[in-house]
Amino acid sequence: MISHISASYVYPVVGPPIKNGVLSIDSIGAIKGVYTPQEAKEKQINDIQFHEGLLVPGFVNTHCHIELSNLKGQIPKHTGLPDFVKSVIKLRTSDEYELNLAILKADIEMYENGIVAVGDICNQLISKALKVNTPVYYHSFLEIMGFNPDLAKEAMKRAKQFKDDLSPLPVSIVPHAPYSVSPELFQELNVYAQYQDGPLTIHNQETADENAFFEQKTGGFLALFKFLGQDISFFKPSGKTSLQTYLPLLSSDLKTLLVHNTYTTAADVAFATSIHPNLYWCLCPHANLYIENMLPDVNMMRAAGIRITLGTDSLASNDSLSILSEMNLLQERFDVPTEQLLKWATFNGAEFLGIDRRFGSFELGKQPGINLVEFTEKDGAVILGDMVKRLF
Repeated sequence: MISHISASYVYPVVGPPIKNGVLSIDSIGAIKGVYTPQEAKEKQINDIQFHEGLLVPGFVNTHCHIELSNLKGQIPKHTGLPDFVKSVIKLRTSDEYELNLAILKADIEMYENGIVAVGDICNQLISKALKVNTPVYYHSFLEIMGFNPDLAKEAMKRAKQFKDDLSPLPVSIVPHAPYSVSPELFQELNVYAQYQDGPLTIHNQETADENAFFEQKTGGFLALFKFLGQDISFFKPSGKTSLQTYLPLLSSDLKTLLVHNTYTTAADVAFATSIHPNLYWCLCPHANLYIENMLPDVNMMRAAGIRITLGTDSLASNDSLSILSEMNLLQERFDVPTEQLLKWATFNGAEFLGIDRRFGSFELGKQPGINLVEFTEKDGAVILGDMVKRLF
């Protein structure tokens, strides 16, 4: 059975917004048509349910740590990343009931906030049961870590076994961060990359300490390694920023998501795009404020024309798991147009995860999820509100 819904504006994402546009959908929310009011009239579509608001595709959260959901409100804000990492290590729990309950609540929160797909950082098996059964699509990014070059082969061996244990879920083996992966481990990952179907992701320049570590071997990571009991006397700084040090070590054949980018400069972006044609850049603004009290240079990134996606990070570093909330913050601070924000929040994320045949836009045959978002208009511009209702 085909039904028809309309709203103040319909945002197909692959094209301009349609005022009073009409969507034709089947019983499971698959798109059967996207029409202007005139086209709907010509097709004699009369049984139309109208909504005040914006009809937009389901949101794609390209960076989440659902395994940290039990840490909501437990870590102080504005500590900086090295101290934040110490807190996460200290507060991690082995209580399976507590963690399972927190993961379930986080999944429900994302579903209710209109999120249809998630790129989730995975370090444990505990989220597998939920991911197999939830209506939300998950791609798990299985992180490898190991800054000691002697342990690279063993770290990769463990990761491959872990990936097998997560079957049949979509999984990629990915580097955690530049400061936790040795060049030797990057090389092991590159050897494996030719057999890997999914994309890569890596935490990038989330703190000024990261650049200081690679440029001069200074900053807060020295204290973090001491806290971890790791001897890094072998490490020699490159004299370059973090991104310019590690990105040449990654395969440019795979789609790769650089996450956070809080201290990424225009020079870093120019360098990265010159050597890697398959980059995407994820913004997690609420988490950046929570940890570093700093935001990326979004206007610089927009001017560079790079592909941007959005993420929530974890409840350890955010008060909620809402892509709409991330868009609200970016629109408030940087005046990003609604149409551009929605592309970041839907199509770009789906394209990066390789699920754009189903998600990301209102196109014939897709089943992308349908959200109704409140809005206001100011000086002819559509401004996102802070309420979302999931229709499909």
